[in-house]
This record gives sequence, structure tokens and C-alpha cells, in this order.
Amino acid sequence: MEGPENFFGLLKTEMFYKHEFTSTEHLISEIESYIDYYNNKRIKCKLKGLSPVQYRIQSSKVAYV
Repeated sequence: MEGPENFFGLLKTEMFYKHEFTSTEHLISEIESYIDYYNNKRIKCKLKGLSPVQYRIQSSKVAYV
């Protein structure tokens, strides 16, 4: 599992260095969108081609079988 250092490094690289923000509200909205992408849509090879949330759901279903 990736630690907070990796998350914030990716957040800065993928978001802050590529965008200009017009207001604090715009920045907050973009961070919220990135967190949603990071957890729900980002596919990871290490997680068998699933997003982190999909992988956790699948893992918890297997644990209860």
C-alpha cells in the first residue's frame, strides 16, 4: 500500500505543477476531485488491475466467504 508521502508527491506532480487555480474554492474542488480519482478510478497493476476501492471491496468479499 502506498503511504501518505507517495500520495502527496503524486498530488503535487499531477495537479499543482500543471494547473493554475483562480481561488481557494477552485483549489479545494480540484483536490476533492483528485482524491476521488485516486481512490475510485485509478487502476493499479499491483492491485490486479483494480482501483484501490474496488480492490478493498473484492478483498473483503473474499475474507467473508
